Amino acid sequence: MHGTDCAVVFHGSLGNADRVRRELPWRPGSYCATDRFRCSAWYPGAERWLLQRNWRLTTAQALVNDPSRELEFLPGAFEVFVRPDSPLKPFSGRVVRRDRLTLEALDHGYCYDDATRPVVVAPVRAVGREWRYVVVDGTVVAGSAYASDGRGTQPDAPTGAAWRFAADVARELAPPEAVYVLDVCEADEAIHLLELNPFSGADLYGCDRGSVVAAVSSWARAHRE
Repeated sequence: MHGTDCAVVFHGSLGNADRVRRELPWRPGSYCATDRFRCSAWYPGAERWLLQRNWRLTTAQALVNDPSRELEFLPGAFEVFVRPDSPLKPFSGRVVRRDRLTLEALDHGYCYDDATRPVVVAPVRAVGREWRYVVVDGTVVAGSAYASDGRGTQPDAPTGAAWRFAADVARELAPPEAVYVLDVCEADEAIHLLELNPFSGADLYGCDRGSVVAAVSSWARAHRE
């Protein structure tokens, strides 16, 4: 880097992306506006595309203490899906049996210590294929199909139905940040919005690196402040 005109963009672990955003003077530093990526922050505005349209925000402690009250919106559900509200993902989203809801089942004491941490509870959905797209200023610049276990990636093309769906969402959804990643999935023979994540801490899977670097670098240089 030379002079003061350089733009710096971090891409790496999610925890470090969050720290770079909060603690370092780099500009833009990292695209990781953590609070804007909380499920509770963007779910309401994305409802028409969401996989999980029926959801509730609670805390790990409240869910464990009184599952009957916290799950009254899911009558008769034997299993529920639970994930952190935070995009920093102190534990991974998982399916938990209603009669086995404990703090330990939600990784409390192992991945985090605050039992009042907000969590999102939703019905269990069967998900098929998944894709990740990099969005810059409302435009999808690269995409990749991926397997949820992290194996098996393949670059996606703009001609595909999933890319077209993601492009429509990216154009219409109020973005949490100018640069971010958008995940979509198949479920019930349709394509849905799965989640949004900060770009600087996201795996790019099989996305075309050249396209990503060119688009993100161009935006970062033009919008350093």
